[in-house]
Formats: sequence, structure tokens, C-alpha cells
Amino acid sequence: MSVLENVRAFVTRISPEAVCDDCISEKLGLTVRQHANHKTRELAGSGGLERRKGICGFCRRDKLVIRKL
Repeated sequence: MSVLENVRAFVTRISPEAVCDDCISEKLGLTVRQHANHKTRELAGSGGLERRKGICGFCRRDKLVIRKL
């Protein structure tokens, strides 16, 4: 499974919670945070995924998050 597919599956699985790039990197074991950032920007607006400022369901910080609508 590619990183893009892993990110999409993770975000879908934790729905309706939102998640930030840092937590995606941590939970999926990605070595570079920018990898998560690149993939969430790529996924935003497709397949019912939305990226916006909000509260991350894991770290509870107000940041850019992605979630499945």
C-alpha cells in the first residue's frame, strides 16, 4: 500500500475525528512530517476528505487537520 493509500485509509478509519499532519506522521510511522503534509494536501477535496483549521482528535491542538466528511 502506498503512503497516499495509507493516509486515506487512516483518516477514513478514525472518522469523524480530524487529525493533523504531525499525528498522521506519528501514528503511521512516517519518517518525514512533510510527507504527511504533501499527502493530506493531495487528498483534500477528494473522496469526501476536507482539510481545514480545527482541533486534532489526537493531540487536541488547533491546527490544520484533515477529516472525512
